[in-house]
Amino acid sequence: MKKQSKRIQSAEAVGDLKAEYSVAEAVALLAKMPKAKFDETVEISARLGVDPKQSDQMVRGTVSLPNGSGKKVSVIVFTANPQEALAAGADAAGLGDLIEKINGGWMDFDVAISTTAAMKDVRKVARVLGPRGLMPNPKSGTVSDNIPETIKEVKGGRVEFKMDKTGNIAIVVGKRSFEDSALAQNAEAAIQALVKAQPAATKGIKFIKSLTVSSTMSAGVKIDTKPYLA
Repeated sequence: MKKQSKRIQSAEAVGDLKAEYSVAEAVALLAKMPKAKFDETVEISARLGVDPKQSDQMVRGTVSLPNGSGKKVSVIVFTANPQEALAAGADAAGLGDLIEKINGGWMDFDVAISTTAAMKDVRKVARVLGPRGLMPNPKSGTVSDNIPETIKEVKGGRVEFKMDKTGNIAIVVGKRSFEDSALAQNAEAAIQALVKAQPAATKGIKFIKSLTVSSTMSAGVKIDTKPYLA
């Protein structure tokens, strides 16, 4: 029989990891688990009942976390008006010069935003940005003609999520240093955004098969999926 890690043993000492909990209960249980020496990121993980091989069953979306993500987000903007973007808080902005910089290997940013007009030029770096999940996309809210508002949303706690090739998805909802109530509000918002992102082609199936909340170094705590099933 495989020996359990000390972290799993410690987690089981504070609660039943086989049981399912409400979001608030799961977050409270997570808070009792041993913490790492750094401020761990907290995520909601979901196993979805979709076929990831079908393009019309792709799941992606965004959520504006009411209490922020706890992460400092570096944002670049592809635009013909870099002054506006920089004044609104962008870490870098431009068009031809920014594209050239990225083609040269620079990738020191977390989110890329583009104006609608700039997208025809941004496609020149699609092969670089796409595989890293950084390509601006209208569905993720990163193609916009209201650049100041979009920068404010992204830096203020808007998180993008996208299903992986196995039908699983993870959404950042904050840090271990957050109050339980703030984490629970963020987690609830993330789950509701996931429910809203269900593709029309998957209506009638059990969309969310399982939900867990965990931090970087912790065991996962199961969340009851029943309240989120159509």
